[in-house]
Amino acid sequence: GRLEAVTQQMGYHPQYLDSFLKTQHYLMHMDGPLPFDCRHYIAIMAAARHQCRYLVNLHVLQFLRAGGDPQWLRGLDFIPPKLRNLNEINKILAHRPWLITKEHIEKLLKISEWSWSLAELVHAVVLLAHCHALASFVFGCGCEQDEGLGGRGSLKPLSPGNQCFCEATAGNGCSQELLRINRKRSLDSCMELDSLRERMQRIHVETEGREETRLLFQHRLQLGTGQLSIALTHLGGSLLADTDGEVTSATNLSCYMQDPDFGYQDFSRRDEDQTQVFRIQDYSWEDHGFSLVNRLYSDIGHLLDEKFRMVDGLQSSAMAKRQGCEPSVFKRGIWNYIHCMFGIRYDDYDYAEVNQLLERMLKVYIKTVTCYPEKTNPEMFDRFWKQFKHSEKVHVNLLILEARMQAELLYALQAITQYMI
Repeated sequence: GRLEAVTQQMGYHPQYLDSFLKTQHYLMHMDGPLPFDCRHYIAIMAAARHQCRYLVNLHVLQFLRAGGDPQWLRGLDFIPPKLRNLNEINKILAHRPWLITKEHIEKLLKISEWSWSLAELVHAVVLLAHCHALASFVFGCGCEQDEGLGGRGSLKPLSPGNQCFCEATAGNGCSQELLRINRKRSLDSCMELDSLRERMQRIHVETEGREETRLLFQHRLQLGTGQLSIALTHLGGSLLADTDGEVTSATNLSCYMQDPDFGYQDFSRRDEDQTQVFRIQDYSWEDHGFSLVNRLYSDIGHLLDEKFRMVDGLQSSAMAKRQGCEPSVFKRGIWNYIHCMFGIRYDDYDYAEVNQLLERMLKVYIKTVTCYPEKTNPEMFDRFWKQFKHSEKVHVNLLILEARMQAELLYALQAITQYMI
């Protein structure tokens, strides 16, 4: 058994990992407005916007395990119109969330037989924001490593636990014993980190992944070898099936998205007449977003709120000391800088502090991972803050994940609120 790469990185901060796993499990596997296969397909659509093969491959397998139609894996042209209609807000939330309006919401809720319910749409929006932000973490921490044509995330073998993070729950996938082992095996020193990289590079991921996939389809999907080959051979270039039915990873994700050239654009370049600065005093998570999302998708608000609070409470005294400031000041600088890139402003914050607190290389790294994570490379992770521990760099990536997710949710939930009013 093994922990997969995302869980391994988050394991440097075990309390946060526990909160993340509970949220992930609730979104994907617990009762909710959306069918299980649709949840994973929405995750595929979200991850594809950032060319994140790591997450696409994971959710393709989960989609099929949930009984999803293999024809859908041929791309957006082969899915139900109701699901395809989600593509527009997926694109906007992923790259320029400030463009989402109540008209986008109304269009989804008013399309005759293909209309969404408010509860379904809130579930979908949370899934989209969750997977966009998780793609940032995947690239930011180097989990997306190209190995051969297909590209797979690098996984480090570890004996305790065999839960995929999609299935883990707080009770078993993230046990206290496992957290203790993660802490004991901390790889903060440079020598240990270099050793980890070498071991990760030596792992034969293709062989391991193929064997796992073959067993998965054999035992969970009850598809014969011949049927599997027919179902998966060149499905829009998303999966490739060998003659013996083994599945390799995604090679082309373009079938899962439209308008691939649409990407992040600096908020300062927006059309001033159409887009206003989002003032957190007018619509905040604590005062507005939490209650709305929790009312329409029971309990998810509490899980998201716990995750936001957990990342805010992570210890960062060493990072802050190196920057000559208090931990809360340092973390708020990173959080507000990320929100600023999405046009969200805090009236009580002096943005001159950002340039004082965050050195140029750190700002470049944060902006890349936040706004166009697919452009992140391992060298960027190694170059910023050479004197900092690996766990501290992971901490920065957790701040990016949560700040980005909250930014997308604020814009989407505000649009839903305006529609309801």
